[in-house]
Amino acid sequence: MAGSRTVEPASRAWADRAVAAIEADQHRSADTHLWKLDLPALNSIDFYLKDESTHPTGSLKHRLARSLFLYALCNGLVGEGTPVIEASSGSTAVSEAYFARMIGVPFYAVMPRSTSREKIVAIEHYGGNCHFIDDGRRIYAESAELTERLGGHFMDQFTHAERATDWRGNNNIADSIFGQMREERHPIPSWIVMSAGTGGTTATIGRYLRYKRHATRLSVADVERSAFFEGFAKHDRDCRCEQPSRIEGIGRPRMEPSFVPGVIDHMLRVPDALSLAAMRVLSRRLGRRVGGSTGTNFTAMCFQAARMIEHGRTGSLVTLICDSGDRYANTYYSDDWLAANGLDPSPFEPAIEAFLAGGKLTLRFEESWG
Repeated sequence: MAGSRTVEPASRAWADRAVAAIEADQHRSADTHLWKLDLPALNSIDFYLKDESTHPTGSLKHRLARSLFLYALCNGLVGEGTPVIEASSGSTAVSEAYFARMIGVPFYAVMPRSTSREKIVAIEHYGGNCHFIDDGRRIYAESAELTERLGGHFMDQFTHAERATDWRGNNNIADSIFGQMREERHPIPSWIVMSAGTGGTTATIGRYLRYKRHATRLSVADVERSAFFEGFAKHDRDCRCEQPSRIEGIGRPRMEPSFVPGVIDHMLRVPDALSLAAMRVLSRRLGRRVGGSTGTNFTAMCFQAARMIEHGRTGSLVTLICDSGDRYANTYYSDDWLAANGLDPSPFEPAIEAFLAGGKLTLRFEESWG
């Protein structure tokens, strides 16, 4: 079956070298920064942003790609010369191409023909091959078929993300957050706020919170064109969404196998235009551009902070900067692209700015509790 291929035992020495190369790369890389956002008007609540854009491949997906490669190597699924295939046109493909080149195996990213030139260039920069399809709905089937033709391994991030990551510790993202928060005013966050793509990061964080018995709650923000929120609210893993997400890296047309609803305390749905408005507001506050998924995260963070203030609570909140906004100069930061996609963030920006200046958050959201 595609994706379950086992390599020959004779390749054990090669696999040892490949694992060592990936581990060495991790040791050369410092942990990502945890920034405290300066918001004097909200002095009862502390906002923290873990900056995943500083990874070598520029996004949160660097952690996932590393874990997926180690999982495949240690399970004997990838050996010397094994082609690696992934269903991705975004940051995951860029990061997987990086690790494939590091250990010397071919990499193929299956993607819609409409994928932006910037993403294609980034994947090819690390030696990856772009395999184009005309019907995006066939991305999983085409990935499996290509795997069979090449005799390779389908990495399948949407199935393996949650099982490839060590959620108990070993410097995973949750362990890193709590280590960096140790000396802060409110070292145990009231909320960690995340959006979901594969669901692997939310699964890691949610499991870690339960394993360590922290009082921290996990809130997951979903986007307009995605099945996650509805599936969570209805307890229905068969939920589907026919339209593709416009916020890259998050939102999926189906409830992915790596999405684990049972570890999530709360979900809310964030309109796409609002995500992009929050992206712009946060970019101005930081003095540099962030991506659309970070805008989704920041919107949900403001929502939870507003509710804490309304109930007279103090504490801290943590979310992620998923990637740099420089990747989206021709999409989210382009007026032409926004117009073509029927998105206008400008009406939402004043409401977010007013809240950060000490006012009430006047925005309303659809939400669901676990």
